[in-house]
Amino acid sequence: MGTRVWLKMEALQPSGSFKCRGVGEACRYYVMQGATELVASSGGNAGLAVAYAGRQLGVPVTVVVPTTTSQRAIDLIILEGAKVLVQGERWNESHKVALSLAEQGGAYIHPFDDPHLWQGHASMIDEIYQSDIKPDLVVLSVGGGGLLCGAIEGLRRNGGTDVTVWAIETVGTASLNTALAVDRLTGLDHIDSVATSLGALCVAEQAFKLSREHDVKSKLVTDKQAIAACDRFLDEQRMLVEPACGASLAALYDCNESLANYNDVVVIVCGGVGTTRKQLNDWLTKS
Repeated sequence: MGTRVWLKMEALQPSGSFKCRGVGEACRYYVMQGATELVASSGGNAGLAVAYAGRQLGVPVTVVVPTTTSQRAIDLIILEGAKVLVQGERWNESHKVALSLAEQGGAYIHPFDDPHLWQGHASMIDEIYQSDIKPDLVVLSVGGGGLLCGAIEGLRRNGGTDVTVWAIETVGTASLNTALAVDRLTGLDHIDSVATSLGALCVAEQAFKLSREHDVKSKLVTDKQAIAACDRFLDEQRMLVEPACGASLAALYDCNESLANYNDVVVIVCGGVGTTRKQLNDWLTKS
């Protein structure tokens, strides 16, 4: 198509996802403010990033995960030395449990709604510009909206206020798409997708606000498209990512509109550790 597509390989972060950036920044900040313990709620990636950061900073970590979290993700969090509690059928319930634990002492690290997270995530955009790449389109997945907030912050501080952002969700996790459609911050009743890392019933208020201020185009893909994108990406790039990341890859693989108007497209390969090859094969068989 005559378009250059750049891959920002956040899947290569120490914890396996982009979460390392914002979570690491938030953990560092709160420990510098005197926190002696960290508490998190996460379906996997954010919790693993907090566990990694806590180990690096030398403070204990407790991560509350919902029952939908894969055993692989739980095992990886434990390997980082953190304590894991399985509470709630979805993230919102785990979030409430984690907040109550934090009230007993320790700093709560939100998985997507914290300005320190956004500042940390923005660093990936800084690196893109430092590499002399000036994108005219950034493609990323949206769960709670932390990555979206960070990307737009990064674009703004690098003079990219006119850069289009494709915000990708699966059909069953379309909290941002739903809110933008009715032009008010509203949430979903439930999550229905294998892309559990995108499973926030409502996006952060800042994500909704920025989506209305910036040139953000909300797009949806099916679970089948996200899974197929993971499989294709594994073949092409020899890297296994989870469906939450596959969603943004699918938006390009299955793009029906021309990319001819874009010279440099950056896809945030956000990663994810909750998927195994066997699980991907099972999804492919069922889809």
